[in-house]
Amino acid sequence: MGSWLVERRLTKVGSRLKALRIELAVIDEQLLYLGDDADDQAIRAMVAETASSSFEARSAKGNFANMTKHRGKVVAEIVDLEQRQDELLDQMIG
Repeated sequence: MGSWLVERRLTKVGSRLKALRIELAVIDEQLLYLGDDADDQAIRAMVAETASSSFEARSAKGNFANMTKHRGKVVAEIVDLEQRQDELLDQMIG
């Protein structure tokens, strides 16, 4: 494979990695907030013992779970791209 093609692919992978790392930092910040919110809503639901407070607690817990799942997908994509980047670097050297 031509070195220009490898360099082009490396550039694309590097750009995507940078974007994903920024996204991961944002997700981590959001998870802190969502986790605190889920805990607060759970406490409120226990104290209030109403249907609406239980719904809000489940909703907050679901939001936290969804963001956690999304974080896992982003981390997995980062790992895959890092591996692809290593392969491309090996092709460039070899």
